[in-house]
Amino acid sequence: MPPVSKERAIIAIGFAEYATTRDGEELVQELEQVGPRLRAARQARGWTLEDLAARANMSVSTLSRLESGKRQASLELLLPLTRRLGIRVDDLLEEQDRDPRVRRHEVQRDGMTIAPLTLEESSVRAYRITYHPGSPEHEPKTHDGHEWLYVLSGRLHLHLGGEDLVLKRGEAAEFDTRTPHTMRAEGSRPAQIISIFSATGERMHLYGAESE
Repeated sequence: MPPVSKERAIIAIGFAEYATTRDGEELVQELEQVGPRLRAARQARGWTLEDLAARANMSVSTLSRLESGKRQASLELLLPLTRRLGIRVDDLLEEQDRDPRVRRHEVQRDGMTIAPLTLEESSVRAYRITYHPGSPEHEPKTHDGHEWLYVLSGRLHLHLGGEDLVLKRGEAAEFDTRTPHTMRAEGSRPAQIISIFSATGERMHLYGAESE
């Protein structure tokens, strides 16, 4: 990546307030990390370059050059990418004192409300998931990883392999996600759970059903 002046780096990032807190060399170093962090966020979802480029209405070559540092990052390019990835632009920038609080938005999808409980870069992914009654049943899915869940309220119907289980409040389950499985609320009340996934086990549940 060619040398970048302080002024050019500030314009490229587009955060005047952020830029004034760092000297030129530090800002340029952070700018050079945007591409690798963008690639890591994409790969964490199991998306190819083509997947993310299509979602962000961007050419594959532009995205590839951004990730490799051959294309200068800008707000115009980063905003559609971070929106599709479900992160903020400043998540791609190093923070000296990162706020430990999780402030990620809930996702409504396929009869579920999914609330992320861990930071985007966390090696362990935890979610509070609410299954709403009356939602259509889905075909059992398989994927690499392990899942642990705990029922906070309601009753959860878990189809695992050839077995149908109903978990009540205070009950937990753990299973290999390579076993075909699907979940839904049992009865007329929502079922709310805490679910923890391995990095690979997380992908199918949060991102696999997305259709854009």
